[in-house]
Amino acid sequence: EKEKMQTVKRGKDPLGHYSPGLVHNGIVYVSGQLPVDPFTGKVEAGSIEAQTELALSNVEGILKEAGSDLSHVLQITIYISDVNDWAAVNKVYARMLGDHKPARTIVPVSELHYGTKIEISTIAAVKPPPPSNTPN
Repeated sequence: EKEKMQTVKRGKDPLGHYSPGLVHNGIVYVSGQLPVDPFTGKVEAGSIEAQTELALSNVEGILKEAGSDLSHVLQITIYISDVNDWAAVNKVYARMLGDHKPARTIVPVSELHYGTKIEISTIAAVKPPPPSNTPN
């Protein structure tokens, strides 16, 4: 019997052969998110701060569709095209994640799709359901 997996998407279908998000056994796997508006396809070509915020917002949107959120992220991988952007990325990241500090890796790379400066992939837990109010 094939194990059940739930595909998660937000906005337009991806151009490549992949799922933006996948839920399996209570874990959400989010594919690399670029600073691209998921509904219009518009690429954010501005500052690294603006690109980081949009890429993380894209991750957050997929997590919410999957029944999770940024506070349930277990591990996050951030690819940046310029290692000198590390501090600026870290500042936006810290603001958006607050007190939550998941395992994290930042990987400098030579180039990212569409000439963007950042791509973020994530693994998160699905939020547990709220307690039931039904008597035993």
